Amino acid sequence: MTRLIYSTLFYLAMPLVWLRLLWRARRQPEYLQHLGERHGYYPPASPAPLLWVHAVSVGETRAAEPLIAALLEQYPEHGLLLTHMTPTGRATGGELLARYPGRVTQAYLPYDLPGACGRFLDHFKPRVGLLMETELWPNVIAAAARRRLPVALINARLSARSLRGYARLKSLIGPALASLSGVAAQTAADAERLRQLGAVDVSVCGNLKFDVAPAPEKLQQGALWRQALGARPVWLAASTREGEEALILDAFSGLDVPELLLLLVPRHPQRFAEVAALIDERRLPFCRRSDGTLPSGSTRVWLGDSMGEMAAYYALADLALVGGTLLPFGGQNLIEAAACGCPVVLGPHSFNFAQASEDAIACGAARRVSDAVAAAAATRDLLNDRQRLLVMRAAATTFSQAHRGATLRSMQLVQRLMALRKGR
Repeated sequence: MTRLIYSTLFYLAMPLVWLRLLWRARRQPEYLQHLGERHGYYPPASPAPLLWVHAVSVGETRAAEPLIAALLEQYPEHGLLLTHMTPTGRATGGELLARYPGRVTQAYLPYDLPGACGRFLDHFKPRVGLLMETELWPNVIAAAARRRLPVALINARLSARSLRGYARLKSLIGPALASLSGVAAQTAADAERLRQLGAVDVSVCGNLKFDVAPAPEKLQQGALWRQALGARPVWLAASTREGEEALILDAFSGLDVPELLLLLVPRHPQRFAEVAALIDERRLPFCRRSDGTLPSGSTRVWLGDSMGEMAAYYALADLALVGGTLLPFGGQNLIEAAACGCPVVLGPHSFNFAQASEDAIACGAARRVSDAVAAAAATRDLLNDRQRLLVMRAAATTFSQAHRGATLRSMQLVQRLMALRKGR
């Protein structure tokens, strides 16, 4: 009954959903592409049996890469269906089409409406479904259960804050979780919270993001930038969110660190022009990565308005402030920084990566600060203490290597799901 009410409300809200889609298309016209897919209408599917991975946007798609590689190696007779909800996620996943020619199909997951979900599953007929992180769509999961399709939640995480929100919808979310054939949680705390909501078959497999190796060509690009800039110190503000850039720019303006270059990389590409205007308002000489030129000696800020180059930015930087942590967004991925050997500074809000953040701080790979001014002060102090910075860099590499192995443990769950499918 609860899911019926949810579905009815979703149908009634569709005019607002379309208005929001149009609003987002003002900055990203790609939102108006593939519109039929959002209601479960697709071009002809691959004749090969498909393994389905749902990765909503960029972060989930990046995290899924080692799992996708393992799936395609383990099951060479299968293709892979990779679904998303955002154009940036789809663009990121597009790199996999070139890496695995003929084996990866991309599509949008439809809105969580009963008819659309049924059309999606009947069209592609996947053998198993793997939902990344916290993608809990009741009608998708219910449609899969009716078709006896094993579905698992992979790299699952649930913060204490999210648990409180989901708990208010337990009559809707609980049955969805209970219907899953398995849950691979990132940490023991995530596993316990998911059980509280109704998940039954839960195992702790670790975080797949530790298994994502930086692309060698990106690391080489960062090394080339470092060579071109010489000994000039670089402070990277990585994957910043709305409201944070102004705080960072103001704190940076107050720093007395000769030749310090701020490399500012907003999380969302639709905000690049907005952030450029913020830099210009402060009369800070800047250049843009999209212009194809490197910062000159007079450049104070380099705007990283590009996609897919974060590993290169981390490889260049002396120190990184992880975005989404200064304001209550929950933080972006600090694991990629550690994989590149880049020490990080975190603001007070890192609940999206709570365990990883605390582990990184405990081993000396990261440092917690209270706000942007404190982040700038920590950057100044560390740049003046190169030995301590080297120790943090070594700790970051050790931290990254010590937490690998989630792909292997998650594949054991996939193998169980495939066996379950054969038995049905």
